[in-house]
Amino acid sequence: MQDYLPYVLLIVLGFIAGFLNTVAGGGTLLTLPILIFMGLPAPVAQGTNRIAILLQTFTAVKGFKSKGVSTYPFSLYIGISALIGSVIGAYFALDFEGKSFNRMLAVVMIMVLILTVYNPTKNNLNLTEKLTGKPLIISIIVFFFLGIYGGLINAGIGFLMLLALPFINGMNLLRSNATKVFVVFIYTIGATIVFAFNDKIDYTLAAVLSIGNVSGAWFGSRWSVKKDEKVIKMLLVITVTALAIKLWFFD
Repeated sequence: MQDYLPYVLLIVLGFIAGFLNTVAGGGTLLTLPILIFMGLPAPVAQGTNRIAILLQTFTAVKGFKSKGVSTYPFSLYIGISALIGSVIGAYFALDFEGKSFNRMLAVVMIMVLILTVYNPTKNNLNLTEKLTGKPLIISIIVFFFLGIYGGLINAGIGFLMLLALPFINGMNLLRSNATKVFVVFIYTIGATIVFAFNDKIDYTLAAVLSIGNVSGAWFGSRWSVKKDEKVIKMLLVITVTALAIKLWFFD
């Protein structure tokens, strides 16, 4: 029975990660450590985690779409830009051990937290989406660099996207989440191919982790549609704070 406990734990953490990644972000910070604890080198843990993220985001995209929440074709444009960036980032990640970025990531998360709480657009009740023209071009450029980060590290990428989309394109949090999971799905395809081509994936653990991630994403995509934006934002703040503390003090 004890031989199966790590797999059970992996499924449970995968469920939590899939839920968090869908409604906020930061789930990778739960799954990567357990994969490394189970004996995988950091690059292999990264590649293994991408399989679960790929299936998780596909499930989340279908969940949001079934509830009528989609920003296509805008999400496709920035997704392709992020895809190109992710391939570049993934190649660097092949030899990246992941020990030096924890505190940097904690700082990024705290910055996101401050901007989320402050929310410079909160007083503009008539905020409208800007998905064409100059805002689209800016987003394509920004998401190329976010794609590089996503391919390299990925942890915390959801927070950065949830900051960029409302600020640049005037999206509410629900539609930002739907866009985020679509973009992550697109760029994860490229990153996963890079890791797979270089034999950096443990397919057995990827399958086990995916059970949890997919279940969490399915639940999260439907839960977030039903909840008020303030509830989603509160969860975002709690998650960012907890993970930033973990990264800074317990790396």
